Amino acid sequence: MKSLNPGSHIHLIGICGTAMASLAGILKDLGYKVTGSDQNVYPPMSTQLEALKIPIMQGFKKQNLTPRPDLVIVGNVVSKTNPEAEALLASDIPYTSLPKALGEFAIGSRESFVVAGTHGKTTTTSIMAWVSDAMNLEAGFLIGGIPLNYGQSFRAPKGNAFVIEGDEYDTAFFDKVPKFTHYRPKHVILTSVEFDHADIYKDLDDVKKAFRTLMELIPEDGTLVYHAQDKNIAELLPFCKAKNKVSYGDTKGDYHMSDRQVIVGRNQFAVVKNGEATADLALKIFGEHNSLNALSVFALADTLKWPRQKVLQALADFKGVKRRQELLGDVNGITVIEDFAHHPTAVDLTLKSMRERFPGRRILAVFEPRSATSRRSVFQDDYYKAFMSADVIFVAQPFDQSKIQEDDRFSTDRLVASLNGSGKIAETAADVPGLLSRMTSLARPKDVILIMSNGGFDGIYQKLFTELNA
Repeated sequence: MKSLNPGSHIHLIGICGTAMASLAGILKDLGYKVTGSDQNVYPPMSTQLEALKIPIMQGFKKQNLTPRPDLVIVGNVVSKTNPEAEALLASDIPYTSLPKALGEFAIGSRESFVVAGTHGKTTTTSIMAWVSDAMNLEAGFLIGGIPLNYGQSFRAPKGNAFVIEGDEYDTAFFDKVPKFTHYRPKHVILTSVEFDHADIYKDLDDVKKAFRTLMELIPEDGTLVYHAQDKNIAELLPFCKAKNKVSYGDTKGDYHMSDRQVIVGRNQFAVVKNGEATADLALKIFGEHNSLNALSVFALADTLKWPRQKVLQALADFKGVKRRQELLGDVNGITVIEDFAHHPTAVDLTLKSMRERFPGRRILAVFEPRSATSRRSVFQDDYYKAFMSADVIFVAQPFDQSKIQEDDRFSTDRLVASLNGSGKIAETAADVPGLLSRMTSLARPKDVILIMSNGGFDGIYQKLFTELNA
């Protein structure tokens, strides 16, 4: 691709993935002709690509490689048996993976700020990008979601910095290493290490090996900001040779929180640095987990000696991320919120933040088991514990489980039965119309409906508003 001149044709297979759509936008901004293909196309990435006037070919087929592109970038959801990938492999068209392309051409020799961890990556990366703007770094960024401050998930770099969400998922079928391996990390925020991605990692130790690789990549003159209270991270610290290692947490760490409370619609707390109150943060995003996300960015900025007042103002002005506790609207006194939560830890934290944001109101949780891990039985009991913070729970039947062995499948029916057995109101249905029928019959004014899915959820969001209006 380095030999490609602006105007060359780059085609992306699996273009509607959050990172792929973002890369497509960066490449277009750099002057390339960009096309892509995908299936199950849904917002927000499909609408972002439409706004960029990047054509999306529906479905994967060999005809999508005509006219012949100069380079193909293959998304990590694309398997070797994908018909378009098969046609690519049978041709002489050069191809690469998304992370490798990003590392070589968007990041290059720039200062790379990588946000990694099982939870909080998207929000923390968005905050990091926004704070870097307050420093006039003119950084490029690529985020697995759309920050509300920007309205898009990417930006081509103008300055000497790049901010990126460092996913531990593998790179491509021909490059089986974590994505962040290619991101040339210099300054790293590590939020958490838990078992996830059961389709590619066999156990927690396997996940730790991936994050050990990240630790080993940080140079001596780099920075590691890590969650002080995560025992899995503690095991990895000896593998990091960076001289600057800074911890953060809610009650422990070089930087930690004190006196956190919600006042007049703001999430506020004092930052304690090495035992002394050093700053006051006020945020528009809620919950302990988002407080920690913001604190990690403050800790990194403070370690790099960025002007503190500018950092605090940027944090106060951060609006949040689409599909992360995003307020979709109010209908007949019922508030509808969308969130990307799919891991049980994220579900639990999101529900608790709803309690904080909407005190005294009923929380109706709606969940679609769609991610590779949530469709498996590995967290069956953990989901039961996670949903105990909700008043009423609606759980969809899992998204396509045809490729998962029967004894390894998550059971919605079992979860609902367990919740009902504990005295909770929990329901399921065969499809989204069935779920909507039960939701609208049980919802009442002042309720908060929280919809959690990492996919399109069969368009449930707009359908819910139609039902509530009716």
